[in-house]
Amino acid sequence: MTASTSAPKVSVVVPAYNSGPHLEKLVASLLRQSLPPGEFEAVFVDDGSTDTTPARLDELAAAHPHIRVLHIDNSGWPSRPRNLGVAHARGEYVFFADDDDWFGDEALERLHAHAVEHDADMVVGKMAGHGRSVPRELFRRDRCDATLANSPLIDSLTAHKLFRRSFLDEHEIRFPEGPRRLEDHAMVTRAMFLSRRTCVLADYVCYHHLRRADAGNVTARRLDPAGYYANLREALDIVDAHTEPGPVRDRLHRRWLRNEMINRLRGKRLLEAPPDWAAQVALECGKVIRERFAPGVAAGLPPLQRAIASLTARDRLAELRRLAEWEAGVRVRARVDGHLLAGSAVTLAVTAHLESGDQPVTLAVSDGRHRLALPVDGVDPDLLDVTDRRSKARLDVVVRRRDGGEEFFLPVDQRAEEEPVRSAGPGRVHLVHHATARLDFATLNAGRTEGTWILKARLTENGWTEDARLPLSFHCAADGAAPVLLTPARPGLRARLRRAVQRLLGR
Repeated sequence: MTASTSAPKVSVVVPAYNSGPHLEKLVASLLRQSLPPGEFEAVFVDDGSTDTTPARLDELAAAHPHIRVLHIDNSGWPSRPRNLGVAHARGEYVFFADDDDWFGDEALERLHAHAVEHDADMVVGKMAGHGRSVPRELFRRDRCDATLANSPLIDSLTAHKLFRRSFLDEHEIRFPEGPRRLEDHAMVTRAMFLSRRTCVLADYVCYHHLRRADAGNVTARRLDPAGYYANLREALDIVDAHTEPGPVRDRLHRRWLRNEMINRLRGKRLLEAPPDWAAQVALECGKVIRERFAPGVAAGLPPLQRAIASLTARDRLAELRRLAEWEAGVRVRARVDGHLLAGSAVTLAVTAHLESGDQPVTLAVSDGRHRLALPVDGVDPDLLDVTDRRSKARLDVVVRRRDGGEEFFLPVDQRAEEEPVRSAGPGRVHLVHHATARLDFATLNAGRTEGTWILKARLTENGWTEDARLPLSFHCAADGAAPVLLTPARPGLRARLRRAVQRLLGR
């Protein structure tokens, strides 16, 4: 492994193991970076691969001076390769990438410029998910001074971020090594607490995060419940060491309750898991809830998730499964009431609601209170109270580039109204959401609009965030080109849109 005399701006550290052809998309994106090759380096750490990966990496290093390779004996997990990569990195900043993901073409240049402009120890760049979820609310806007107290920063705990290398060294921040899970949670959470300034770059998709169809990477192996939740407790220990009991600690703990526990025990995810294994997960989650979480942690969740947390804490596995069977059918029913394309701008009116099967998801109204109606017994009715949460329900319209995966929230005017559900019995209502959204291709993605763009309704209500594809898509032949509607327009849509917009703005 050789080194040049000039220090690069960014070192990209990549652990690699039996990457095979999955490596090529990352390599191609590195070679396309707008940051000149002399200003960044890629440090690949081959973790004892047994396929063609070592030879391919050596070939790349021979052809490109800014690509460096370190070969090590197999450790079996990404922490040791990442730590060794940091030790050999020469950049002012370090970015941790996986061998099957890839970068936006201007990612490193933009991330570094943002870090320098704001003197940041960390920069979290916008991510696009391909077959996997990525944070959404965090990337609604740029944030130049994000903290765990003032932003949803805790939603992003993967290692795929830009870190000032001297900051990592000063605080001896490294990934815990050995056969363990959630090593990135431990490292990133500690870094977020210690960072003097953390920024969020939301106006450009910097990193594309892939879930491989063959599940070939090490982190795709099915977790051992006891070991996994022991590692989760270590992440909670880091939060506890930096916070006092109270609302901030509760909100941070809530992230693990929601993502690593409740989301594994609901809907299709629970039903598709092997029953014995899912039962072990539920029992381990119940222990953590009882032993580590204050009452305010679950209390801050939406009602559906409060119900799941309560059932889990009481080891009510049969009720969890019955609830999952019902929730597996929940989806968004959405329609476009009308749309208007004028030059580069599109206006559309959308209506949406939640349903399970062919019935709306309902609220039971009694004594002046609204409660989520769930098909299970044994849940405290107070946990299902949504009276004060109805205003938090939201209908967003999202535009996504079909091939690239970039995704953006559109500005919307929205409202929700209650409608009776007579088929469900007296006192049952459901929420119907209306939104008027505006999409301007002259400003979308800073004018980088070449390609086909699809539209989705995204409904957030009482514990669900669900998407529904809308029957509209547009194509731009090149950046800055006028959008062309790909979906045939039905007669009367212009008049219907005008009426829908007038009704919405009139309220």
